[in-house]
Amino acid sequence: MIVNACLRDGRGGSPTLVVDDGDFSDAERREMPVRHGTSHAVFIGPGGALRFFTSAGELPGCGHGTVAALAVLAADGEREFVLRAGGRTFSGTATRVPGGVEAFFDPGPIQVRPATAAEHDAVVRALGTDGSCVIATLGRPRMLVEVPDGVAALAPDFDLLRAATDELGLLGCYAYSSGRDRYVARMFAPSIGVPEDIANANSTACLAAHLAADIAVDMGDSLGQPATVTATAAGRVGGLAAVRA
Repeated sequence: MIVNACLRDGRGGSPTLVVDDGDFSDAERREMPVRHGTSHAVFIGPGGALRFFTSAGELPGCGHGTVAALAVLAADGEREFVLRAGGRTFSGTATRVPGGVEAFFDPGPIQVRPATAAEHDAVVRALGTDGSCVIATLGRPRMLVEVPDGVAALAPDFDLLRAATDELGLLGCYAYSSGRDRYVARMFAPSIGVPEDIANANSTACLAAHLAADIAVDMGDSLGQPATVTATAAGRVGGLAAVRA
């Protein structure tokens, strides 16, 4: 089924394929999101085991995919779940509300460090703007770039960005700026087959850890799919999800 994860005001969100896991090859798992027109697919196995795939391969974690999985699991009326993904066990909650399911989970330990000059130069050159940068690791490292002038006009060179993130071993680049009452962000991850992600919950959790603050972040507007992710400094992240079909 398709779940729109991390909706904003009941609309938009990131369409995510959710499948009961079975005897699929990894090649079949990579093909499924392509066939269904989604960027990601999450496969739910016994005991809350989750596997995440894009067309490029398997990911150790996917935040909006976890939100989507929780929305499906909540159909049985449960509210608290024990999940397994990326070699760890963690908790998730799902509460049915008007318009869908509010789903939140523990993203796990996050490490943040300043970017080196070489990391900064390689990524911001591809991004086409400058800004302060840190490297945040949650499963895989990614760069957080603060763009003071806003993220709406960004037009990255995706070939250059993919080369830079591949060389540096980064998942991608999460560009963000502060808005009037919340943050605005865009996540670029061509190395995993997703030039731009509609909603990226794990990177938003990284931003909350970096800022040591509870935050709401708007994403997806550049793709015509408004999304909002909420994250706390204490380590919970998620949003509203709706099962579409």
